[in-house]
Amino acid sequence: MEAATVEERIRELERVCRSRGLPLTIQRRVVFEAIVKRNDHPTADQILEQIKNRVPDISRTTIDRILDTFVQLGLITKICHPSAVARFEPKLHQHHHLFCVHCEQIIDLENERLNTVAFPD
Repeated sequence: MEAATVEERIRELERVCRSRGLPLTIQRRVVFEAIVKRNDHPTADQILEQIKNRVPDISRTTIDRILDTFVQLGLITKICHPSAVARFEPKLHQHHHLFCVHCEQIIDLENERLNTVAFPD
């Protein structure tokens, strides 16, 4: 994500936390910043690995709680796949994903025509 967009998203985090009466802790800010700077769909473990030097005493449980809070606040989305661990997505606009069943990589598909595909009930 571009630097300007990252800063916009961090300001969004600040606004949302303020409006909900949540303290903007250093842990929340660092986790959010780590997610919005990535171009993939990280797992909680990948986020922990990425930030552990900046916040050495942060636990996996804290990461999980923070990510769940961000999902509940609508700041990120959680991507679940039956054969894969949960991953997190900073992009909030409508788009689609391709899942590789071998390596479990997720690729974004940005094609508006896919938004109109009708699926059987």
